[in-house]
Amino acid sequence: MAIHGAWILLTLMSIWGVESKYMVYNTTSKIVSGKLNVHLVAHTHYDVGWLKTVDQYYVGSNNSIQRWGRDQSETVQEIVKQLINSGQLELINGGMCMHDEAAPHYIDMTDQTTLGHRFIKQEFNITPRIGWQIDPFGHSAVQAYLLSAEVGFDSLFFARIDYQDRAKRKDEKSLEVVWRGSKSLGSSAQIFAGAFPENYEPPNNFYYEVNDDSPIVQDDMELFDYNVPERVNEFVAAALSQANITQTNHVMWTMGTDFKYQYAHTWFRQMNKFIHYVNQDGRVNALYSTPLIYTDAKYATNKAWPLKTDDYFPHADRINAYWTGYFTSRPALKGYVRMMSAYYLAARQLEFFKGKSKSGPNTDYLADALALAQHHDAVSGISKQHVANDCAKRLSIGYEKAAKVVETSLASITRSSSKTDSGSPCLLLNISYCPASEVDLSNGKNLVVVVYNPLGWKREDVVRIPVIDENVMVKDHGGNEIKSQLLPLQKASLAIRNYYSMAYLGKSPSVTPKYWLAFSSSAPPLGFNTYFISSRKQKETTIAAPSENHVVYGSKGKQKDVIKVGPGNLKLVYSANQPKLIGYISSRNMIKESVRQSYSFYSGATDTQQASGAYIFRPNGMYSTKPDDQASFTVLRGPKYIRESIRGYIRSQECTRRRSMLNLSSLLVLYRSMMELGKKFGRDFLERIRDYRKDWTLDVNQPVAGNYYPINLGMYMKDDNKELSVLVDRSVGGTSIKDGQLELMLHRRLLQDDGRGVAEALNETVCVLNKCSGLTVVGKYYLKIDPLGEGAKWRRSFGQEIYSPFLLAFTEQEGNGWTNSHVASFSGMDPSYVLPDNVAMITLKELNDGKVLIRFAHLYEVEEDKDLSVMASVQLKNIFAHKKIIKVTEMSLSANQGRAEMEKKRLVWKVEGSSEEAPKVVRGGPVDPATLVVELAPMEIRTFIIDFEQKTKMSYVHCC
Repeated sequence: MAIHGAWILLTLMSIWGVESKYMVYNTTSKIVSGKLNVHLVAHTHYDVGWLKTVDQYYVGSNNSIQRWGRDQSETVQEIVKQLINSGQLELINGGMCMHDEAAPHYIDMTDQTTLGHRFIKQEFNITPRIGWQIDPFGHSAVQAYLLSAEVGFDSLFFARIDYQDRAKRKDEKSLEVVWRGSKSLGSSAQIFAGAFPENYEPPNNFYYEVNDDSPIVQDDMELFDYNVPERVNEFVAAALSQANITQTNHVMWTMGTDFKYQYAHTWFRQMNKFIHYVNQDGRVNALYSTPLIYTDAKYATNKAWPLKTDDYFPHADRINAYWTGYFTSRPALKGYVRMMSAYYLAARQLEFFKGKSKSGPNTDYLADALALAQHHDAVSGISKQHVANDCAKRLSIGYEKAAKVVETSLASITRSSSKTDSGSPCLLLNISYCPASEVDLSNGKNLVVVVYNPLGWKREDVVRIPVIDENVMVKDHGGNEIKSQLLPLQKASLAIRNYYSMAYLGKSPSVTPKYWLAFSSSAPPLGFNTYFISSRKQKETTIAAPSENHVVYGSKGKQKDVIKVGPGNLKLVYSANQPKLIGYISSRNMIKESVRQSYSFYSGATDTQQASGAYIFRPNGMYSTKPDDQASFTVLRGPKYIRESIRGYIRSQECTRRRSMLNLSSLLVLYRSMMELGKKFGRDFLERIRDYRKDWTLDVNQPVAGNYYPINLGMYMKDDNKELSVLVDRSVGGTSIKDGQLELMLHRRLLQDDGRGVAEALNETVCVLNKCSGLTVVGKYYLKIDPLGEGAKWRRSFGQEIYSPFLLAFTEQEGNGWTNSHVASFSGMDPSYVLPDNVAMITLKELNDGKVLIRFAHLYEVEEDKDLSVMASVQLKNIFAHKKIIKVTEMSLSANQGRAEMEKKRLVWKVEGSSEEAPKVVRGGPVDPATLVVELAPMEIRTFIIDFEQKTKMSYVHCC
């Protein structure tokens, strides 16, 4: 019975099951003290998109998480609720999907889990207690503490861990542990976690789908092939074998696997017989069970468990087979998911400011599409091509609906009679395409640009949009001219623009912009400022347009040995002969470091032992790109407020050119310095040591692939004096194979499948007029070197800006009267208030009942920064300065139960070797209903439901 990927459904048979005319099987068994108890957990696993789309799997078109239940009659719905209430049907995990743990952002995992948990609470009044991450390809510490302990789970079960790790844990009986995934939250966020002995399937010879070939229990003695004794013996032997690698007298048999129970009676008929005859035999006790029953039984033993503190990455299922390729597979989809995630965060803020519409457009569709995109076969990049296309299509539809919300919200806030242009952030800016900004202003019109900041602190950044004319100027809403710069569009950019706009839109652009217009902008917290772009009159000062005087260096011009580029005391040093980064100078921080940036690619193994594929990364040699693979290199200098622009290109079709000789091209960027080792990655930056695993002695058979890790925020290395950090704009794979070197994989293109089920090579192409070429992906990486101990400030604060960029919206206006009739500057908070530097607002969402869901996240770990790894405070009265708060309720992370209620009922597990309690973890205290101050300890995320006085209306004020 598969309702949806949001639910893992585990069924218990009715008390009595009649299987033949003369035989009644006794399945009433309970846990028996003193015996080995075999918990038969009937389950199925349904992917919401992998080899087929989610709709193709379901055979329908409804995109709601309510799909199965809403399709059933009232009678069936009532039966389901009765089964849930009796414990015969158990809802676990409970998210809209079983998300991946390497590629999604933690905010996206939280959002998708919240969607599922709140639906289950509303529909069935159930709060899931069990985490069930059985199919993801490695497991993160963030999953252990944030998406398990902090949502109220009592245990977490999974299947895929490294084969060497599994073998050692079997020997030591440590497949089941207490997992303390956060050094900041410590024992307050630990959880009981169990890895299965093999996969999430039954023991061999115990599969009973209608087409499986495991021997049935033939118990009619009047017929041939009577085999009850043989099958009972085999059952007992398999149970004892598992008991030998498991602590306590309880073992779980996962009776099911992918897409099973299409013929449920074939399973239950055999399990009824096994329970009946095994219990008559008496050597072990078999019972229908669920993960919750199993968890409670384990807890009741009062045993202390081994402690686990790191994560389960990377995963290999056998020698030479590391599942580290998917960290980078389908980088375009990974980037699109991240872009839509940022847009959704901003859109639901604007939706709240206007008020959520019950009948009109809202952000719900984008929420659903983003939730499905976090699936372990979606953002991970390992589905078939048509399924990846379906995922992107859903995101695109969701964006269009959310853009209407942004459009109407901004129109309402600005008191505009004309709506902004779909609230568009110009989604194709990565290919230099933005129709809203590519307008003719020579007729006296102004292009109005609304710059919205979804962060809780004031922010400055450079806005860059394509324009068709150089004769333009930029003013703020006070009429002051803003320093700006025109950057010529490179031929490579225009070629990509023309090709991909035809591929995506089915038509070529109607105009061709000549320049990027770059100008410095700022916006208040949770607010916007308005800027005006107009045609420049002849008498006005000449704009900083590109000319020979502004070109500092062109690779086709006069050659120099080195070029120093940068504002003030920060300089990047480039080699002129082969334009590459070779040095970094910060006179303010007294840093002068040799840093080299280069591009290389891995070819892939093609032998029958193991090919590289969408999942597997198995390189067969690294090759550097040749100097002639570098395109033109130009440095332009503009006003001091604008960053110097350095544009370099490697040939985007590298993989295509070499596909005749390579099975796989994994394109990567290398950063080399003279610094020593010290590499950390992620939300909680975990230290990685090359060729080393904390929990076992690693047998190194893949020195490159076996040292690759998922990178979501960034990575850094340090020595005794400095830290070199690189931040990313989407999830990728990264490593440090040599001392002083960081390596990030940019793109993958394959010509063979890796044999892990998708049965399709990861060969992404884009086609125009029946001519196809390899997919080009445009991404951004951010580099900085800081004195030792100061890098966290940049990684955390700027990393949040990367995740939540400015949202740009456009409209055209006759004349200069906009500021007289519109709100040109706005903040949703008290204009004099900003969030602390170490706190981010990661959720602000109006719920369907008018209440508001809000989350705050402390961005720093304990001892990460001397100033910011401290308790922080947020003033709710200043956050909601325009509304009256009447009630604040702290919730679990997934907002399906009160936090105090969750803490009161969560199981507290014992840890081996702890003669005394672990050090008490400091967390933020209760929210005083009078002062309404929220405290946050390092790495703490706190979730609240807020009730407002119903008559309160949002008032809009000029800001700053």
